[in-house]
Amino acid sequence: MILYVLLIAAVVVCAVALVFRAERKILGLIAAIILGVAAVIRVVADLPNSDVLGLVGLTLAVVGGSVVTTAAFKQIDGHNDVTAETLEAAGQVLRGGTWIGMLERFVVFVTLAAGYPAGIAYVLAVKGLGRYPELVNQKKAGAAERFIIGTMISVIWAGICAYVAKGR
Repeated sequence: MILYVLLIAAVVVCAVALVFRAERKILGLIAAIILGVAAVIRVVADLPNSDVLGLVGLTLAVVGGSVVTTAAFKQIDGHNDVTAETLEAAGQVLRGGTWIGMLERFVVFVTLAAGYPAGIAYVLAVKGLGRYPELVNQKKAGAAERFIIGTMISVIWAGICAYVAKGR
């Protein structure tokens, strides 16, 4: 029961962060702390799995990862709020990153929940090969670093969500 409450709380925090973009930095941190507490509880307690818990975990992985990744970039970039200019600049560096990240987290969660962790390698290979031409021809500094940081945050987030939801 406690995992349901924690995961639902994290989903709510992430949903609020999607609405109130200016607060993503703090809300992303709160969501990460809630997920961390849920992971510790999963490690300590022998709790049963359920399909509902898996669905809530999947939702948190897909949606929450965007909030946490954005919060991390805001911290790295030193921006206090997201403006149209910063969103446009980020979109110019790696277009489609939000959708790609959501699909990436979905597949990472599903492969881990299904007990097939090798699937993560396929996801990362496809993503890396798909972005390679953009990264090689990028004139703006930092695109490769943003790609790596965003991917790592995304995969770690989805992995922790899968662990909390499924216990593997």
